[in-house]
Amino acid sequence: MQPFPMPLSPDQEKLARRRAAAKMGWYTHATVFVLVNLLLLLKSSVSGHHWAIYPAFGWGIGLLVHGFVVFFGSAGGFGLRQSLLERERQRLLNDR
Repeated sequence: MQPFPMPLSPDQEKLARRRAAAKMGWYTHATVFVLVNLLLLLKSSVSGHHWAIYPAFGWGIGLLVHGFVVFFGSAGGFGLRQSLLERERQRLLNDR
């Protein structure tokens, strides 16, 4: 580790911000998925019919694809976003 890390170029900074924003978007998507599907599960349980699995399954596929693209595909709360941004900055600095 360097005692004084070199600052990122403007392009690298922009890329780090874009990657952190994409990851934050996925975390938001996953949170909404869990909350909505818990409500649907509760509603379907009260009615006696277990139909909530169908929207959860379909949406879950979309969430998995979104996660794959964000974490493995195209290179892309305040504290969470900031920590993701710092991680991307460090990764770019280490790639030099």
